[in-house]
This record gives sequence, C-alpha cells and structure tokens, in this order.
Amino acid sequence: MIAAGHPLSAQAGADALREGGNAVDAALAALLVSCVAEPLLTGLGAGGYMLVGGPGVVPEVLDFFVAAPPLRSDAAHVELQAVNVSFGDAEQVFHVGPASCGVYGVPAGICAAAERWGSMPLAELVAPAAELARRGVPLNSSQAYVARILSELLRSSSECAALWAPAGALLREGEVFRSEELAQTLLLLGSEGAEPFYRGDIAAAVAAHVEARGGALSRRALAEYQAQLRAPISCRYRGWQAFTNPPPAAGGLLLAYALALLERRCAHPSAADLVVVMEAAQAARDQRFLAGLSEEGFARRLLESAGARLGGTTHVAAIDEAGLACSMTTTNGEGSAVVVPGTGIHLNNIMGETDLNPGGFHRHRPGERVPSMMAPTLLRDAEGQLIALGSAGSNRIRSAILQTISAVVDRGMGVAEAVNAPRVHAEEGLVYCEPGIALGELSATLPAERIVTFRERNLFFGGVQAVALRAGRLEGAGDPRRGGAAVLL
Repeated sequence: MIAAGHPLSAQAGADALREGGNAVDAALAALLVSCVAEPLLTGLGAGGYMLVGGPGVVPEVLDFFVAAPPLRSDAAHVELQAVNVSFGDAEQVFHVGPASCGVYGVPAGICAAAERWGSMPLAELVAPAAELARRGVPLNSSQAYVARILSELLRSSSECAALWAPAGALLREGEVFRSEELAQTLLLLGSEGAEPFYRGDIAAAVAAHVEARGGALSRRALAEYQAQLRAPISCRYRGWQAFTNPPPAAGGLLLAYALALLERRCAHPSAADLVVVMEAAQAARDQRFLAGLSEEGFARRLLESAGARLGGTTHVAAIDEAGLACSMTTTNGEGSAVVVPGTGIHLNNIMGETDLNPGGFHRHRPGERVPSMMAPTLLRDAEGQLIALGSAGSNRIRSAILQTISAVVDRGMGVAEAVNAPRVHAEEGLVYCEPGIALGELSATLPAERIVTFRERNLFFGGVQAVALRAGRLEGAGDPRRGGAAVLL
C-alpha cells in the first residue's frame, strides 16, 4: 500500500509495487512524479528525509535535506524578498529570491536510497515522471489552490511566471502544468544519477544562474553536498516503539518530546490536552534547543527530561508485501521563484523560511543542515503491527503527526478516520482550530482572543500521508487537505 500527496504520485508508487518493486522503489517513483504533479511542494531543487525499516531491517534515516551555502558579502549580493501568503483564516510571510536558495538534496537522496534499498533500475522509476512532465499534468483543485495562495511568489520572477502564467494569467484548476526542460532533466537523473546535479553541467547552470542574481549557492557548495545516513530517534508511546527523524533536524525530536509529555499527561487526551503539549514542545524550541541540536546526547537528555525511555511539505508512505516500510518527506519550502534556465528546476527557499530559521536568517555555517521540522515516522508494536506516516506543513508538521498518532493509538481510529479528523495547532500564543474541534472545551481553558477558528478544513494544518499494517490488514490514507491519495494493491 502507498499514500502520497497526489493521485498520480500514489499511482506511480503503486505501479512500482505491482512491477515487483519494494516500498522504497514505490516511494521514489511517487516522489519523482510529485516533482511534476506537486511542483510547488517538492522537486529536484528540494530536500528531504527518508525513514526505512521493517522485518530484519534496522530502521535508518537518510538525510538529504537542504544545506546552507556559504555567506556572500560582496556588493552584488541581494536580500531576501518577502511575500505574503494567505490561508484564508491565517496569514504567513515567506521569503524568496536568489538569497533564499539552499543546497538541494533530492537528486542525491534519490540515488542514495535507490542504491541502498531499491530493487528497480532508476531509469525505470524516472520514466513515468519524465513522460508526465513532457505531456503535462492538469492542476487539480488542491494544486490550483496552492498556486492561487502563492500567486505573488509565482509572479515575482520572469522565469517562474513563464511556467505558471504562460499566457499572462495564473494557471487555474484543469489547466496544464508542463515542462519539457524538467522532462529532460529527470531523464538525465535516470541515466547518469546525481553526479551532473552536484559536479556536472546542471550544477554549473544552477550556480551561474543564482550567483549572477546575487545569491550564494555556488558550485563548491554543490560539489561538497552528500546525503547522510543517521540512526533515528527511538521512544515509547503506549506500548508502541516510535522511530523518527533525529538531530540535526528539529521536528522529530520535538514530536518525540510531545509524545512523551502526552503519555504522562493522560490516557485519553482531549483537544485541550493536545494544545498544552503542543505549547510545551514549542516552548522547548528555545535558543538552548537550537544550539543543542549539534551536541552529542542532546536528544537523549531532552527526552529523558520529558519522561521518555529511549531505545536503540509532501509526504509519501509505503509498505510492501514483505513488510518493509518507507516514510519520506520532501519540501521545496514554497519555492524561491528561481527556475534555472535549461533545467526546469525550481530551487528551494529554505534559507528564507522563518519557521526553519527562528534565530534569524543566514546564521548557519556553510554546509550545515538547516534544522527542519519534517519528521517521517514509523511505529511498531510487539505484535508486529506497523504504522508509517509523516506530514507536510511547516511548523504544523509535528502537531499534525502528533494528532494522527493519538487518534489511532489513543482513540482507536482507523488510519483514514485519523487523517481526516479535525486538527488544532498552537503557536505564538494562538490556537488555530478546524471545524469539528470542541471549542467549548478549549474556551474553558483559553481566553477567546487566543482561539482562531477556520471556516473549513485547510492545508494550513498539514498534509498527513499514512499507511499501516494492523491486525493483519493494510490500511492507509492521503490527506484531503492537500489532495492526497492512497492505493491498495
């Protein structure tokens, strides 16, 4: 079974499974198609993480997230460009432009994952995505909504506008996104691997384009990039063993911390209990936390302080017939509006993400991974049951995953019901609520001015994709907030 952020992405993963591929092959096939079907959420200019585990397979995390380029201090450098994004009932400021581009990791991650765990030739996995890029993909309602709320960003550069407003008007639902250049670049990845993207012609084109416009992404920074294997964080929750993304990422550690607090707080958490735990996890993300992410043993100390016992902005989750599970999250941020001519690659804006740079912009050492909120997660119990999940959604990632886990484990929901359940999110003194949240319960503990209600379900609250093997049967769901889909074979 596979769940992904778009029906075409999920179908590509299902096709890989049907052709004899394993869960990692399926996840990679889905990711490659998502570069075309979900091009504002991920792509070859993005970064991410993959968590793999299963019977006889020790869980491991492949870190291919965005790294900081060297600082640029000459007179030609440019500043970050602020754009406002409205989610209807909430707004957020993002920063784009050449100064926002970090060192991408998706090409390196795809190739490293295929080599370590995959069973299908990379060229076969790439082919469907390349054909879709050439033929074009009509925007569904979810992708059209993303384009609409990012319209200021998409018009902020001529090369981005050429893709997203080719006739002057922004692409709308049913209209086709296509890129022949991206098709050729995908085929290059399939035939030559990651080398051209970090030390070859693609790297040269990317660096030349960004540096000429005042950005810092250089050929040297690209050449020095590598995907890295890491041991996941492991913690217990209600008898389940949870594995998630370790430092230097921040999201997995904060999720594990929240799970530990929730287990100590009560057996059947309410929305108010979840808000208390979310706010405690947010408060833990202070300057000491940010500095500690690079320290040996920091994760263990933080989780022990919460009472946890340690053992050992799209998402794809897959389980194959052998029980191998793959949970992978990738993001382009919102995209930088920098599309490299001749490649079709829309570069990330991770260096301009306020949520990922709480201490201020351009503070990371060259080559250092930006501490992401992404937290691909696996849970398993003593009976061999398994849940693989993750989410998109910036700072809302950890709250979306926390609530989905709690809904399944604490409230006995099926995966689809848990993914569809209404969510809350607490941040900076406000509590955001989807329709269906018990507002009376929250109002008993919170002043009215702290509660922000949404009129309808919204992608602001993340995009959880989840699959599970429970009681001998497979189940899963793609988050309808972001047009997700699941396919059972």
